[in-house]
Amino acid sequence: MRVLLIEDDSLIGDGLKTGLEKLGFSVDWFENGIDGKEALFQMPYDAVVLDLGLPGIDGMSILKDWRGQGRNEPVLILTARGDVDHRIAGLNEGADDYLPKPFSLLEVQARLNALIRRNNGKPAPELKANGVSFNPQTREVFFNGEKVILSPKEITVLELLLMNKNRVLSRETIENKIYTWGEEVQSNAVEVHIHHLRKKLGKEMIKTISKIGYMLEEK
Repeated sequence: MRVLLIEDDSLIGDGLKTGLEKLGFSVDWFENGIDGKEALFQMPYDAVVLDLGLPGIDGMSILKDWRGQGRNEPVLILTARGDVDHRIAGLNEGADDYLPKPFSLLEVQARLNALIRRNNGKPAPELKANGVSFNPQTREVFFNGEKVILSPKEITVLELLLMNKNRVLSRETIENKIYTWGEEVQSNAVEVHIHHLRKKLGKEMIKTISKIGYMLEEK
């Protein structure tokens, strides 16, 4: 899942980007509020982690503008402003969750997973289809009760397909969800990941829809 992180504190931002990427997220990090605000209109993000005290434009103003323009991506506010009034103001402007600093990386992971699941209509903590079970928090995959070892990118592709089961996803959509700006991407990267998933989960698990993309069809 691709996450937009807007945080001007270099230590916190670097720690979050590094930590969340190790936990399976693709993270684009912006330290400037103006650039971060515009980034949401450039790529298909699954969630946003937003600081309030930002240079250029305040996080609360960014959130208000996004919601005013109809953007509905789930937003998790991270801020040192932990008092009740700021929490209420953030929620009233359209934030989906609020976590004051300091925080635990695993709690950020858990809250992001919950926000993404709810936004996609998947309230259950695990994603399941056709004998495959995936836990977004532990990143573990089981097929017919047996644990399957997948690479981080293979897990991310599988998670995306499970989150959108019975829907066709284009190669470009998958690519945009699993890679960040600046990552070197081979032209056949998505095809390679799909090939490896089929080898480990069965060739019938993922369908190729000619000239359109791929689909995990629940049977």
